[in-house]
Amino acid sequence: MRRYLPFIIAGAGVLALLVWAFLPEAISVETAAVARRDLSVEIEAEGEAQIREVFTVSAPIAGKLQRISLHAGDAVRAGDVVARIGPAAPALLDSRSRAVAEAAEAAATAAVDLARAQLAQADATLEYATSEADRARTLFDRATLSKQVLDNAVLAQRTAEAMVASAKANLAVRERERDSARAVLAAGNGNDACCIEIVTPVAGRILRVATEDEQVVQAGTPILQIGNPAALEIAVELLSRDAVRATVGAVARIYGWGGPDLEARVDRIEPAAVTKVSALGIEEQRVEVILSLGGDPKTWQALGHGFRVLAGLRIWEGKDVLTIPVGALFRDGSDWAAFVVRDGRALLSRIVIGERNDSFAQVLQGLEAGDLVVLHPSDAVSGGVRVQPLP
Repeated sequence: MRRYLPFIIAGAGVLALLVWAFLPEAISVETAAVARRDLSVEIEAEGEAQIREVFTVSAPIAGKLQRISLHAGDAVRAGDVVARIGPAAPALLDSRSRAVAEAAEAAATAAVDLARAQLAQADATLEYATSEADRARTLFDRATLSKQVLDNAVLAQRTAEAMVASAKANLAVRERERDSARAVLAAGNGNDACCIEIVTPVAGRILRVATEDEQVVQAGTPILQIGNPAALEIAVELLSRDAVRATVGAVARIYGWGGPDLEARVDRIEPAAVTKVSALGIEEQRVEVILSLGGDPKTWQALGHGFRVLAGLRIWEGKDVLTIPVGALFRDGSDWAAFVVRDGRALLSRIVIGERNDSFAQVLQGLEAGDLVVLHPSDAVSGGVRVQPLP
């Protein structure tokens, strides 16, 4: 037996060498450690910067808007005149209408002349009646004239006074008729008066001018918009299932607008949702959330009304939370799982996770701090396979 022992040892060595040669090589994997860290969860959504109070200046009457010299970005003070509106010019008269209007104006002028002549006649009659009445009073005082003759003279005087008053009123009416006829002719020539001045109700900057050209507008037509760029807020539309997790006063950040990240807080959550259709044609219930900007206003003074931004609303925050990189997670049936590296082998471990963000997830069960997990495991990695962590 002792004589065959070297051959047995040599055979065992060869067998071991063959087994080692045909063993699969360890798979190189990227790993990360399960560790405790602070974790926060945000809801990301697109938003729009808007001035808190935007005032629209509209035409108070229908008329002809004069050309506006102001432009978007110009500063205005409360009470400044920003526009002027005059009466709209009526249509020009054609030859027949003009002839009728000129005849009416001539007739009205002649009626004025006639009324003046009648007034002059009435004045003369009154002068004569007054003289007769005075003479009758003198004779009556001397008892040389009867009472009836005196009464007739006084009656004639009063009648003459009434005729003068009537002639004056008639002259006023004829003069107004003449002015009306002349106004028709003047309007037919395109002459119009100006203007009603429109003033701004608040101080700020002009955001938009609807039109700068002179034109006829109707009452209520918007002319321009005015707002204060310093009073800026962010409007974000969240899915209703995300909006229920947002709270007033929650911390938020504004980014993706071309400048540095900005601090913000949830100022108001609208109580009603509206139906919006997504780019994929899916109806969604959206809730508008208003964010107020914080920090130094100089950091966001380049942000303007209507600018597109991205917003991240913090809905959960934890301190010293056991976390795992989300790149190590995958589904195993209905459970979450990860490959844990122990003794050079990848072992499948089912875990329970809580809150998570784009980078890390909260571990509730299944792992402990310090465990090494495989990141982004490929199809070659399975339970029990040999792995080699990359440096």
